[in-house]
Amino acid sequence: MKKYIISILLLAISGLASGCIFEGKSKDIEVPEVIIEEPRDREEVVLIETDMTFSTISEEVGIGGTLMMNILAVSEEIYNLVKIRVGREIKFYFDKDTDEFIRLIYPIDTEEELFVEYNEEGELFAERREIEYQLKIKTAEGVIESSLYQSALDQNIDERAIIDLADVFAWTVDFGMGIRVGDTYKFIFEERYRNGEYQMPGEILAAKFVNDGKTIEGYYFSEGLDEDGDLLEGYYHPSGESVQKIFLKNPVSFKYISSGFTTGRRYVEAFNVSTGHRAIDYAAAAGTPIRSVGDGTVTFAGWNSQGYGYLTKIRHNSVFSTNYAHQSRMAVSYGQKVTQGQIIGYVGSTGFSTGPHLHFEMVKNGTKINPLTVDIPSDESIAEDKMEEFKAAITDWQKQLNN
Repeated sequence: MKKYIISILLLAISGLASGCIFEGKSKDIEVPEVIIEEPRDREEVVLIETDMTFSTISEEVGIGGTLMMNILAVSEEIYNLVKIRVGREIKFYFDKDTDEFIRLIYPIDTEEELFVEYNEEGELFAERREIEYQLKIKTAEGVIESSLYQSALDQNIDERAIIDLADVFAWTVDFGMGIRVGDTYKFIFEERYRNGEYQMPGEILAAKFVNDGKTIEGYYFSEGLDEDGDLLEGYYHPSGESVQKIFLKNPVSFKYISSGFTTGRRYVEAFNVSTGHRAIDYAAAAGTPIRSVGDGTVTFAGWNSQGYGYLTKIRHNSVFSTNYAHQSRMAVSYGQKVTQGQIIGYVGSTGFSTGPHLHFEMVKNGTKINPLTVDIPSDESIAEDKMEEFKAAITDWQKQLNN
């Protein structure tokens, strides 16, 4: 039996051998190409967590104290790495051969990254660089049954995109109180990708909202840079008029600002109280007319027992509202619609007040902000010499929105 098995194995081996010899004589044997990958520089990615500092992160990835201090020093004027934010990733790169530090990349925001690396002279330097995204164009539309936000979520639209849409029309549609069941929307926007992975929504390019039967369209357009080097951009109706509106700079003709905006507490000797002052006080003669800084609806007009005296509150849209305190008398009532510049009351000294002035508050998304520093979008229309360019730019978007 063993002899039989051995004979078969010998025949098989000889057959294979002769086959290999025969094949070798008849054609070339294809040898697969061996690709040797070059070793890459070492990458260390650290997700910043609570209680982490740039110092502890540097130590974790193997950066010594001297180099760490040099990195902090060269980047301080560009971005202070002491202020790194929880939840962001910071990347370090090290030479594949020497394992020495090459580069650091930290996302400052969604638009720019901080790079710290060596120049050709071998000196460490820092600079901001714009993040390059791959863009895809997406169209979304829907009918509102309860809210714009919920309608978007029901369609798996990134909630950041729907918030941006609300911002476009925030000056013309009150998304908090003015939405109606059956209102419709449609918008075209960018989606941002990096290395093939979705990151976030980008610019809204065109949008249409039908609110209580009224159609509003807005198109993004940039006119380029102004004389100061600032970008002139915004959202405009097809007529070229700005979709956004600006507030009056001041609600009253005043003599001077008697008290500025502060988040700290101040002592008012006349009433023996310490209180915050998230407002601007405009000193003015008693009886000076007070004007609404923008269109809106009066949500309160009456006596306030918390120190404001005669107080008027106006809701301008789903983002902004304003408050006017210490009036001598009021000229509007609850629920009344007011227009920009309309007289709503008169300067007085009611409530916790030591003299005639207007205590003016501006509220953004429920938080009191400094009216003198708030970033309000421009309400300027498209320049005449740019209208032809604007019309051409929005033609295709109009067709898609109204298809």
